[in-house]
Formats: sequence, C-alpha cells, structure tokens
Amino acid sequence: MCRSCGAIVGAGQTQCAVCGAPSATQPTTAPARQVDRETVRFARAVLNRPYKFTIIFLMANIFVFLLMWESSGLTTNALAGFPEEVLVAYGAKLNFRIAGPNYEWWRFIAPMFIHVNLIHLLVNMYSLLMVGPFVEKLYGSAKFVVFWILTGIGGVVASYLTVRPQLATNAFARFIFKAEDVPSAGASGALFGLVGVLFVFGIKFRRELPEGFKRAFGTGMLPIIFINLFIGFLGRGFIDNAAHLGGLLSGAALAVAVDYQRPGVRRAITGAWRVMQILSLAIVLVGFYEVARSFNRPALEAARAAPDPNTLIFLNYANAMSQVQEKVVAVIHKNDLTGVREITDHAQQAPAPDARAVELRDQLLAILAKLYDAAAKANPSPNQEPDRPPPLDPKLVNEFYDWRKAYDEWLKRAAKTYNAVR
Repeated sequence: MCRSCGAIVGAGQTQCAVCGAPSATQPTTAPARQVDRETVRFARAVLNRPYKFTIIFLMANIFVFLLMWESSGLTTNALAGFPEEVLVAYGAKLNFRIAGPNYEWWRFIAPMFIHVNLIHLLVNMYSLLMVGPFVEKLYGSAKFVVFWILTGIGGVVASYLTVRPQLATNAFARFIFKAEDVPSAGASGALFGLVGVLFVFGIKFRRELPEGFKRAFGTGMLPIIFINLFIGFLGRGFIDNAAHLGGLLSGAALAVAVDYQRPGVRRAITGAWRVMQILSLAIVLVGFYEVARSFNRPALEAARAAPDPNTLIFLNYANAMSQVQEKVVAVIHKNDLTGVREITDHAQQAPAPDARAVELRDQLLAILAKLYDAAAKANPSPNQEPDRPPPLDPKLVNEFYDWRKAYDEWLKRAAKTYNAVR
C-alpha cells in the first residue's frame, strides 16, 4: 500500500504507479524521487470517494438474473442460455415489440439490466466493478447514475436503429447492422458508455490531470476500446456491436458536455443533477413496473414445460437405436431379415446428440450389416423359414453384446445430461 496516496503497489515495484512515491521496499541507497504532491492529493481525494451506485447497479443486475433463472426452472441448462420466452418476458429489446401496436417503450430501458446467460453476466459485472468506481469517484454518484442510464438507453436505441436486413450484406456491414430482429440484452452498452466518459475525460482535462492519472484515462483507454471492438467484429454473429458503439458515443458526448468538479474541492452539487439522478432512477423503476405489468407467466410456464430441443434430439436418437437393437436380436434369434434397410436408413437420419452417439451408431449399424450378411448366407431363401435358424458366428453375437454394454453406459450419462430423466 502506497503511504502517500493509498493505492496498491505491486510486489517488486520500487515506486507507486499512481503518484510516483517510492515504495517501502525500495533500497535506502536509491535516490528518492520527488513526489508529485498534486497527484497525491488528487489520488487521495478520488480513492476516498464512495462508489455506492456501482454496487447498487451490480446487485440489481444479479437480482434480475436470479429472477430470470427462477422463471427458467432453475436448471443448469438455463445458465448456459435463457429461453427466448424468458428474455422477452423480462424486457429484452425486440424491434417489432417496440414498434408494435402496444408500443412497449420500456424495452429501451430494461435490457441494460438483463443478461442472456451466466457468462454474459459475469463478464459485464466484472467490467462494471473495474470501470464503474473510477467514473463514480471522479464525477460523483449523481452524474454517474445519469451516465449509466442514459448511455445504456443510447446503446439500446442504436441497436434498435441498426436492424436493417437490406444493409447487412457483408462481413463489415454485419459488424453494425443486423439481418434479423432477435432479442438483445446486456449492460455492455452502458459499460461502453462509461469507457467513453473516461476517454473524453482524459483528453478534455489532460493539462489539468496529475501526471500519474494521464496514463490511465484518455488515450490510455484506446487499447481497451480497440480490443473490445475487435472481439465484437469476430463475434458479430451474436454480439450487438451497434449497442456497444451507441453506448460509447453517447458516453463520449456526455463527457464533452458535462462539467467536471475536481475531487477535494468543496462545492455542493447543483440541484439540477440531483433532479436528473432522481428522474433517471424513476424512469428505470417505471420501466420495470411496465415489465411486471405485462409479465405473461402462463406463457413462461408453457415454455418451461415444453421439452428442450436437445432433449428431443436425444429421445429421437434413443428411439431409433432401440429399433436397430430389436432388429439385431431378431436377426440373431430368428434370422428375421425383413425391414433391415428401412430401420438402417431411419437410424442414419436421426440426429445424434454428441460425437460419442455417432460413434456408437456407426458401430451398431456395422454389426447389423455383418449379421445380415451372415444370416443371408446361412438362410439363402428368406421365403422358407426353418424350424431352427442356423447358428451365426459367436464372435458377431458377442460383439453386439459388448457394444450394448458400452451403449448402456453412455445412455445413463446422456439421459442426465439432456434432462431426459429427473
């Protein structure tokens, strides 16, 4: 811990990266660097400011996520991605619902507090915890609340305006424009807004900032911006880059227009910002009141009762494999060769739930083909059924029973994986 400004000093570092003061582990023989007193005063003032609304927004996002998980049935599959019905019920952005006859305007507000899966939530909340305290400490809680909500809405508006199938014609166009109107949600628009605020802040006050802070803001934010935009380009099929850019630009515009009060300067915040803070929070509350008022729980219950698509694939595959096994047993014990081609074609057309299922299916069909050839040779006239079918090669029969043991082991694990059993 730096004794001058209170910032964390990394192990082995000889001076504080914020204020430049020598660390306690620095050798006494090294010449002491002159401490920038203005940086120390600025750092202490920033570090001592609270960031309560950063925590409030973080907890609000987690609370809404838990509600969505409960509405999804509290299953582990839901953590990997909520059903579309749940996203829509909680206010995800959908153009046709916003522009429809009911004009669901609250879908411009709710998306900044909802997330599509657990990874989405964790990434965004970690980013909020890293960026949010800087903005709230620099500008104060009132301005921070206004920044978060306005830039979040700005990101959703940008997403709404860029659903243009006629413009999403190539890879670069699809970076911004979307070909389909699909549910969009997440706090990343507001997070990019905070990054835009810090970027403009560092440039706007580059001559007034202490030396230790110039590296953190302004052009120091460019690597973060470019890296995230590059990631957005790679994931343009599922990342809403328009919302990111909308939040970034709206945050930069707010930072240009908003005055800045230096930490440590005692001056009461103007009543206008308090009023704007209250109005911003009121808009969010009214928006979620509309979400609750239009909440369609029967539709969610029906969607939750419907089988998961992966479960249906598993069940169809298991049914096809059961038919093949029955035919194998019929070939072994009765030399029954009827319908083998139809059953084989049906098994090949049934989608397999995973790679192991494909391997097991191929093995079983190969065993059936061998048994069919052996039985056809042993009983060349299928119209004449002998009283006792000629015995088949025991190796083929044992191969089938060995296969069935491996299949039963996979079946038990897969039934749990694909929620085919409770």
